[in-house]
Amino acid sequence: MNQNLFASFNIPTMLGVPLVFLIIALPTTLILSSKNLFNNRLSSIQQWLIQLTLKQMMLTHTTKGRTWSLMLLALISFIALNNILGLTPYAFTPTTQLSMNLGMAIPLWAATVLMGLRFKTKSSLAHFLPQGTPIPLIPMLIIIETISLFIQPVALAVRLTANITAGHLLMHLLGDTTLTLLSIYLSTSTITIIIIILLITLELGVALIQAYVFTLLVSLYLHDNS
Repeated sequence: MNQNLFASFNIPTMLGVPLVFLIIALPTTLILSSKNLFNNRLSSIQQWLIQLTLKQMMLTHTTKGRTWSLMLLALISFIALNNILGLTPYAFTPTTQLSMNLGMAIPLWAATVLMGLRFKTKSSLAHFLPQGTPIPLIPMLIIIETISLFIQPVALAVRLTANITAGHLLMHLLGDTTLTLLSIYLSTSTITIIIIILLITLELGVALIQAYVFTLLVSLYLHDNS
């Protein structure tokens, strides 16, 4: 039962070669190119969503911080498309892998911290020791602030992994329950089918929200260091 439950989180392979790189590259093919001569409803909706997302994330940024807008837009699109495609049957969701999420979170976090140390050295170092701190508490506060700084990328990755994984596990459990009840109680299985449909709708929202939260937190780290 445990093997079946977690089988969807195993990286698919073909002839012993992991297909994760091919799966990660797939969502980029779904983004419409801006070089199209004719706009349709889908491309218009895509442009509207891009403009709305950029407006929300860049409101508090300075001119220097807004140079990251293309990277943040690519990040939220990549995570959102991977999360949504992972809800399709027999699909593998790369964002359920903690290693991949750490691979996204650590370089982005490190880039914002290094940029803060380079351009805002005094204010960046001042976060480790609040003004007016009593002298006996200085070593303890420095240690606590250092730990909280280095735990930020881990919190980013674990939050995304836990939310996406929990939704997939819940849908898997409800799906197995529905198949079992179909041969026993038809009326009860109908109720579980309705619950699954509602859960899938909820998971679509979670997929988009988690992509936005991940990117927004990176944007906030950037704002604090730019």
